[in-house]
Amino acid sequence: MEQHIPAPDSLSVAPISRDELRTCEAWRTAFADRRKDHRYYEIIADTIRDRFEYGYFAIRDASGRVLAVQPYFLLDQDVLEGVKLDGWSLVASIRRRYPRFLKLRTLMLGCTAGEGHLATSAHLSSTAIAMALAQGIVAQARALGAQMIVLKEFPRGDRRDLACFEREGFGRAPSMPMTILDIDYDSFDDYMQKALSAKTRRHLRKKFLGTENSGLAMTVADNAASFIDELYPLYLQTYEHSNFHFEKLTRDYFRRLGCEMSDKTRFFIWDRGNTLMAFALCMVEGDDIFAEYIGLDYDFAFDLHLYHYITRDMISWAMAHGYKRFRSSGLNYDPKLHLRHRLDPIDLYVRLVSPFANRILRLVLPWIVPVRYDATLRKFSDYHEMW
Repeated sequence: MEQHIPAPDSLSVAPISRDELRTCEAWRTAFADRRKDHRYYEIIADTIRDRFEYGYFAIRDASGRVLAVQPYFLLDQDVLEGVKLDGWSLVASIRRRYPRFLKLRTLMLGCTAGEGHLATSAHLSSTAIAMALAQGIVAQARALGAQMIVLKEFPRGDRRDLACFEREGFGRAPSMPMTILDIDYDSFDDYMQKALSAKTRRHLRKKFLGTENSGLAMTVADNAASFIDELYPLYLQTYEHSNFHFEKLTRDYFRRLGCEMSDKTRFFIWDRGNTLMAFALCMVEGDDIFAEYIGLDYDFAFDLHLYHYITRDMISWAMAHGYKRFRSSGLNYDPKLHLRHRLDPIDLYVRLVSPFANRILRLVLPWIVPVRYDATLRKFSDYHEMW
């Protein structure tokens, strides 16, 4: 059926149960064109339970037919997460007396483990879906006991569709961006010669030379179930080394992802002898390969330059298999800057349920997002596009 934009009052938004979704065609097709389709949302709802409560909004027409389904989750969110509170002494002193100050029950649209997307529908345009959600979300937040609403990390390309949220009182601010690297080259050496500076090439070759004789060997699989007990501790090491924590993945997440979505997943495994030294979970979508999560053995990671080594191996494999773009999740921006990644902005849309408090939040929002305080991001030539 042709997409159309119905009258706003002809659509309703309300939660729908997981049981109802089992026979709901709109759910099975909601993210069919994405690497993270409806199966992914079900896997994370079943395996990443810490802090999160999951649900789904059904967008229905006047007859009650479900036309689209948008996932959501609830959590207690620190409004100042990512801001160093030593520079906010007043807030720190208040929290010593009131630990939950500026920690709010929050309704988030999107994905706990990755960027968010608007659901697609055979019956509605993305603009109509966004308008229905924007007009109905505050009432739903109140019913769910939420004080704050966030659209978590929606791509820059959705800004036109999501402008209706700004008209409904939401503020928009950049989240820590993803990155894109064009890899339409004959080989990694070809890419280095044509895309990188002489200084960067020398720097990388020196790192690779120190690792080549280490005995590392790479294998690629679409299912890592047999490696989970070795893989997961490496993920935890990398998780603990990160300055930013949101979701914490589980063993079952990795196991189910490979078992149920082997068409979309690629596990890169590096071992030395019988010891697993590093891994990377990637997902594929069209001409793009996405580096989602990595795990490194930090007893050797720095001496063996594991990050640069596994990045080279992944990109080389992707080139050999016809992928045109290597896309990466946020953080660790310094090596990406030197490898000539471009920023791939993702946005937060935020509002408080209380109209009065929301007016204050919209004034301070640009000043409390972590991107403002990341000096490396400002060195990217397309930094301004985040805002």
